[in-house]
Amino acid sequence: MNTDPISDYLTRLRNAIMANHKIVEIPTSKMKREITKILFEKGYILNYKFVDDVHPGIIKIALKYHPVTKQSAIVSLQRVSRPGLRRYCGVEDMPSVMNGLGIAIVSTSNGLMTDKEARAQHVGGEVLCYIS
Repeated sequence: MNTDPISDYLTRLRNAIMANHKIVEIPTSKMKREITKILFEKGYILNYKFVDDVHPGIIKIALKYHPVTKQSAIVSLQRVSRPGLRRYCGVEDMPSVMNGLGIAIVSTSNGLMTDKEARAQHVGGEVLCYIS
């Protein structure tokens, strides 16, 4: 039984990147779908597909690598807020990952968004993870 599905999602991505896999399959949930969409929009993954034919649904993620050096677009994935210790921040305290080169995914009242979008919309929330 998995008590932290977001941490499991990030660990599966991290393990696939370390093993140089091209595609990783992850069990789906609404929050994982939104995180995947953000990763695609920001250019951290090549593509994704939601497969709902099987139970429980699957997210197929095509990982992005540099064509010459074979280095992944995702350098690090770090879980911030966890079930044992939730991390919330207001707009004034919104974290900046690698001085703006990375993103922080924040769960707000307006849905999941990056730290930059949360600052622009002037909302705070729970900081889920840092990605660079």
